[in-house]
Amino acid sequence: MEGGPVKVGAQDFTTCLRLVNKNPYVLKLAFSAGLGGLLFGYDTGVISGALLYIRDDFRSVDSSTTLQETIVSMAIAGAIIGAAIGGWCNDRYGRRTALLIADIVFFIGAILMASAPNPALLIVGRVCVGLGIGMASFTSPLYISEASPSKVRGALVSTNGFLITGGQFLSYIINLGLSRAPGTWRWMLGVAGLPAILQFFLMFYLPESPRWLYRKKREAEAIAILKRIYPPEEVDAEIQELKETVEEEIRLQGDSKSFSYVQLWRVKEVRYALIAGCGLQLFQQFVGINTVMYYSPTIVQLAGFASNQVALLLSLITSGLNAIGSIVSISLIDRYGRRKLLIFSLLGVIASLGILTGVFHVTTESSPLVSRKSTDGFSGYQCPDYASLTGGTWDCMRCLKASHPECGFCASPGNQLLPGACLISNSTVKHICQGGSRPWFTRGCPSRFGWLAVVGLALYIIFFSPGMGTVPWVTNSEIYPLQYRGTCGGIAATVNWISNLVVSQTFLTMTQNIGTSMTFLVFGIISVIAICFVIAIVPETKGLSLEDVESMLHKRVKKYSFLFGKTDDGPTEGDPNVKGGCT
Repeated sequence: MEGGPVKVGAQDFTTCLRLVNKNPYVLKLAFSAGLGGLLFGYDTGVISGALLYIRDDFRSVDSSTTLQETIVSMAIAGAIIGAAIGGWCNDRYGRRTALLIADIVFFIGAILMASAPNPALLIVGRVCVGLGIGMASFTSPLYISEASPSKVRGALVSTNGFLITGGQFLSYIINLGLSRAPGTWRWMLGVAGLPAILQFFLMFYLPESPRWLYRKKREAEAIAILKRIYPPEEVDAEIQELKETVEEEIRLQGDSKSFSYVQLWRVKEVRYALIAGCGLQLFQQFVGINTVMYYSPTIVQLAGFASNQVALLLSLITSGLNAIGSIVSISLIDRYGRRKLLIFSLLGVIASLGILTGVFHVTTESSPLVSRKSTDGFSGYQCPDYASLTGGTWDCMRCLKASHPECGFCASPGNQLLPGACLISNSTVKHICQGGSRPWFTRGCPSRFGWLAVVGLALYIIFFSPGMGTVPWVTNSEIYPLQYRGTCGGIAATVNWISNLVVSQTFLTMTQNIGTSMTFLVFGIISVIAICFVIAIVPETKGLSLEDVESMLHKRVKKYSFLFGKTDDGPTEGDPNVKGGCT
């Protein structure tokens, strides 16, 4: 979800297909660079399934939600650093070189993860993979944009967004296919190195971005590449347009050196746009999307599905719906507008989170009881806390909360909703329990309503993906003045990554401390606040020209003068703070 798709219409795809049919070289450029999006999507998806088996292999991971969160979120922390390094590397060494470096770093991370003998090295591998993700997520769409014919640039750049969601979907399929292979999670994480190798060799034989070459005064090389991309009758016009565009960018960049971040914040229209743009990026993460993408198999198990294979299979539904949603948004965003799509999306998210809150509340309250007779039947393996109990009754949830040592619930054979046994949680007891055709639960309890959790997750993705999944990125590409677009876009993207890190690092801890039901309730409350934010702050940019967006921002600043101060006049033509208009 973090890379953000580019708005594009069906006609753009038709034009794109015609062009690449005549010149397959263009598609080769876009696909090769777009593999960076596949890497991004695969890694964010694969860890959700791999984590199930990492917990089985490393006792320290299984017993520590903080360690589980760290394994997941360290890739995000690495991505924040990688994005920053990627921006510098792109400007200094070029887009192609940045992608080659990202592939090398990503491949090293995949090898470290697959061979990790302990959680510490696994985390190091996750950081390396994150560095590669951060560089690729920034560079792939940039390279495609700068190496694509202007007529089909939107359609070709959008392939990066499709490959992100496609990579997530592919990761769930591979996770399911490898679920019974020896060294399960090692293969899942190691396979991530294959797309990196493929992209490295493809990009090694492809040229640098013509725009970057032109800015580096390597005009001859840039022109030679443009002649391979464009038809002969369009080359001269494109070269002239590139020359004018680069000269204008260099001029604006030179002007921008005269202001600091503090001065930028003083421009009321820019400050308003930043509040709207960064707020959307923050709410995109804080309504809980990456708890679903990173932890969906875990959520399914918390809902009462004990089998890893079943959890992966059911989670495949959410990943597939996410990929479909990214395509659906293309046809909706320009038809209904940004604000309407955001509000509709958030209303659906709230309803879905309400379902998840209710399901997990009922699951907790109707947890199967622990049977003394059934527990005593596993002599020597009884949960010590339960064995020492002199009065009262336990249910499955109380059993799973026992921590000295940790305990698991061995359900009744035939009907897992009947009273079962509370036993010590280890691999030996797990095999003994399952050997008697009894399901073994350590992360959630049996529930007759567990299937509703899958429905809730599916509905969440159906509503989130076309609206909150895409609109924040589109809006951030439209509301900033040209002179500040790169700086403001980078600030908004950083807010997204940091928010992503916060959510992924705290989700399991929240479920443990306040319960899964209350955790989803918190996300629901944040979603209500998000709707209020959209209605009050986020502007509608559907169908607006560059001048219209600038005028609209000025009017909204006047409307909220109590926040931004009085502003009686619109931006003047000579005002350097608004030079270049808005996009």
